[in-house]
Amino acid sequence: MKAAALVVAAALAAVPSAAGAQSWFDSRNPTWPGFYIGAVGGANWLLNNQSYVMDTGWAAGGKVGYDFVGPRFEVEGVYHSNNGSAVVIFPTGYANVRGRIEQVSVMGNLLYDFFPGATVTPYIGAGVGAAFVDANIQGCSLCLTMFAYQGIAGVSFAATEAMKIGIEGRYYGTTNPGAYFNNNIMALLTLSYKFGQPSVAPPPPSAPIVTPPSFMVFFDWDRANLSQQALATIKQAADAFRQKGSARITATGHTDTSGPEAYNMALSLRRANAVKDALVREGVPAQAISVVGRGESNLLVQTGDGVREPQNRRVEIVVQ
Repeated sequence: MKAAALVVAAALAAVPSAAGAQSWFDSRNPTWPGFYIGAVGGANWLLNNQSYVMDTGWAAGGKVGYDFVGPRFEVEGVYHSNNGSAVVIFPTGYANVRGRIEQVSVMGNLLYDFFPGATVTPYIGAGVGAAFVDANIQGCSLCLTMFAYQGIAGVSFAATEAMKIGIEGRYYGTTNPGAYFNNNIMALLTLSYKFGQPSVAPPPPSAPIVTPPSFMVFFDWDRANLSQQALATIKQAADAFRQKGSARITATGHTDTSGPEAYNMALSLRRANAVKDALVREGVPAQAISVVGRGESNLLVQTGDGVREPQNRRVEIVVQ
């Protein structure tokens, strides 16, 4: 009983100092409060009592709790089983008797996670509750009801944001005033899953890609004069320029692959300048217009050399 009291006192004394560490850590490793469920299982050593020699046994159970992010409270039920032996003395001699002691504990545990948002989190805790225990290794099954207490220390690993795997050691004891009692040491594996994981906010929508308005006018073979359709398109480009308020226009001339390359470069510039002059007549300032000649280097329709392709004889007007 004294050992359990010391463990409980140490757990309670550590909580205030750990609170400062937790507040420093949370901003870097956010977590969330919520309910969790879990399971525990491992080895149980029932210490010698009433002249029994007990073998290493096992313990397993489940739990449900609520995590306040740092402090946790849970209710658990655990079944313990240990085989053992005792020497029984009779008037005519003695006998070595084998048997089992079973225990079922129902406990309320208060625990504290030192760094609740970390990948590896040490924790301590203590619990009290009720235990249903065999009277002896050959007595009635779970016929004694006793007060139970325990001290807990462990470390958990965050397998995911919601699931944790842990290793912990426990001191667990049962007693009644003037009645049977026993002491246990446990080494357990734990598994828990916490509900209510906050949904991840969707990323902000990406900024729409704004394509500057563009227009295209076409020319007859080996010509730089503008058709009525081309003049109508140029008027639309001028209107787009005025709507933007502050803009620039680039007029880029092109040719097909018929004719010498140097001639085609000069022809593409004549076409671009013809478009510029028409834009100026529509009210666009000359200083707002850039003229570029590409010759036959950027074909709209890929062709071989010497091919007369109408769609390649063009000026592209970009308002930006």
